[in-house]
Amino acid sequence: MTRYPSPELKDLPEDMRARILEVQEKSGFVPNVFLALARRPAEWRAFFAYHDALMLKETGSLTKGDREMIVTTTSAANNCLYCVVAHGAILRIYEKKPLVADQVAVNYRKADITPRQRAMLDFAMKVCLRSHEIDDNDFTALKQHGFDDEDAWDIAAITAFFGLSNRIASFSNMMPNPEFYLMGRVPREKK
Repeated sequence: MTRYPSPELKDLPEDMRARILEVQEKSGFVPNVFLALARRPAEWRAFFAYHDALMLKETGSLTKGDREMIVTTTSAANNCLYCVVAHGAILRIYEKKPLVADQVAVNYRKADITPRQRAMLDFAMKVCLRSHEIDDNDFTALKQHGFDDEDAWDIAAITAFFGLSNRIASFSNMMPNPEFYLMGRVPREKK
């Protein structure tokens, strides 16, 4: 799974074990990131607290699909296999368009997305690759598509957080679970 050994679920602190079991119940498997990062409990808690603050946020104009599209696109730019596959799967489910995740992972500029999503991803990619060049024109471009300054912050924060995640996943050789490859492409089996 990774270059570093993952702890056994039974050996984890109760709060971590409960969260992982909740994810397993919902998805049908334990995504490798949960166990790979569990080797350092304090960092695991901080990582998932910030992840949840960004990705499960109920305010702002970004949808869950928008958030996953940002992650998939910028993770592709960072060459992170784990995050492209895992978040591409979640994107397929939220957007209900199986091809879009593959398209944005390869070249969002040619993907079947809205002009609003294109502006969002243009901004995210600039944050990802050239954040030192962000200026007022970038915010103006977002505002033309209905994004406000708080939305811009969300786009940038998601991009930056997953830059960290991409680098941890890549250097540690974290591999995507096989289940991710079919999620959102074929109907889930009923239990």
